Amino acid sequence: MENKNESAKGPLSGVKIVDLSTIVFGPYGSQIMADLGADVIKVESGHGDNMRLPGNSPKRGMGPLYLALNRNKKSLKLELKNPKALAAMRKLLEDADVFYTNVRKAGLERLGLGYDAVKAINPSIVYVHCTGFGEDGPYGGKLAYDDVVQAASGFADLLPRVDGNPAPRYVPSLIADKTAGLHAAYATMAGLFHKERHGEGQFIEVPMFETFTSFHMIENLYDYSFVPPRGNIAYDRSIDPNRRPFKTLNGYISIVPYAPDHWQRIMDFGGIDNILDDPRFSTFEIRTKNIGILYGMVEEITKTKTSEEWFELLEEIGLPCMRVNRMEEVLDDVHLQQTGFFQQRNHPDVGDYLSVKHPVKFSATPASVRNDAPSLGEHSVEILSELGYSEGDIADILRSDKQ
Repeated sequence: MENKNESAKGPLSGVKIVDLSTIVFGPYGSQIMADLGADVIKVESGHGDNMRLPGNSPKRGMGPLYLALNRNKKSLKLELKNPKALAAMRKLLEDADVFYTNVRKAGLERLGLGYDAVKAINPSIVYVHCTGFGEDGPYGGKLAYDDVVQAASGFADLLPRVDGNPAPRYVPSLIADKTAGLHAAYATMAGLFHKERHGEGQFIEVPMFETFTSFHMIENLYDYSFVPPRGNIAYDRSIDPNRRPFKTLNGYISIVPYAPDHWQRIMDFGGIDNILDDPRFSTFEIRTKNIGILYGMVEEITKTKTSEEWFELLEEIGLPCMRVNRMEEVLDDVHLQQTGFFQQRNHPDVGDYLSVKHPVKFSATPASVRNDAPSLGEHSVEILSELGYSEGDIADILRSDKQ
């Protein structure tokens, strides 16, 4: 069982982030920074972040998605439409390094929390606005969720290109939210680096549509990179229908022949000589165009042995391969077990649960899980006291919070 309340040792130790974000995009980015040692104060109103609700948690408001996205944070419950609570929010921002939010711009400005207003409170603030679409374009101000961005970015068009089913489909993962969250994390840290070097804050916009489209189109712009286009859009290899796990006698295996000798070695097991002399496969460029044929040949070969036999044979020749884990099997993966990737923790509200270890290693400033995701308003009194409010003032703020 992992211990809680370890002292912050990460590279962002000492950085104060006021986090007015909910759902996945914003909280994923701010949790990365919290793992890296930042003091992240999550400001919530009403019933709190909606991600508190999905799942079968033993405690309402402490669902599995919320637990996974909000560790190492403190929760301050403020109803910002109330003047006393809004005044406390402004006071909180006075010495913050970062104001990080995914509230729509118009709503922030109505509250007096737009960039200019916050900059007037704290001139060196790094103000990070996680938004659906860039404000400079015609979609600026529109709401965006993962499905909307998968659709608008063309990502939902990938599966039809693989299997021929013309209906666009979402990938069953909140991939746009999480990709945008990663962009938000690095953008915030870049802003902090600039502030450290030059003493200057700034406004940073992180639009989900643009960040995810960038992520998606890195490889899939492909031959449309050229003007005029010199071939197809979407990377040939990744959308080929034969690019999939290969069936063995007792399961499925992932094999990635890439280098020329990889292709010949796997073909040797099927009794196919001199595959690279075939004009369809003689160069990297031509192999890429005909990759589906090669994948089909590999599939016929892998059916002849068990997964375990393939692991042994392919390891010997240095060809990348892994078993295909079902999602439940990932929990028992020997590598993840040995590295302590899934950590069992005990939460005071929900009891034992699994937490995913921060995946990046730092030799001098390691990331850590210091505290579990907070209950709604768990740190309100503590934070308001640190701001200098008296017990009476705090009672007034929290009382007004309930009106």
